Amino acid sequence: MQIDVKGRNTPVTDELREHVEKRFRKVGKQVSEFARLDVELYEERNPAIADNQVAAATLALKGVTLRAQDRARDLRHAINLCEEELSRQVKRHREKRRGRRPGSETIRTAGEPEGFGEGTAIA
Repeated sequence: MQIDVKGRNTPVTDELREHVEKRFRKVGKQVSEFARLDVELYEERNPAIADNQVAAATLALKGVTLRAQDRARDLRHAINLCEEELSRQVKRHREKRRGRRPGSETIRTAGEPEGFGEGTAIA
């Protein structure tokens, strides 16, 4: 997975870039190696907003784009929250693609109704 970290009105240090790569490594194991992750870090300039550090992640997969955005007082915490949200989305997307979601039972996999088994004649 290719990770691109951008900062808007915020400098992106090597330490911050390593933290993003470390946190999103788990997501990278669940998606294709051709997936692209764009992480944008910025600070809200409004003094009325207490949680002014924002992390926004966009994961481009084949045929679908997943997005997550979280705010916190600390940029590292915002990154952690964003990773958790994106991880949930990736897990749900994979289960949906593989047909393993609970309650997604199809007609073919559903059991036959009573009285319509082998040896039962229909008049």
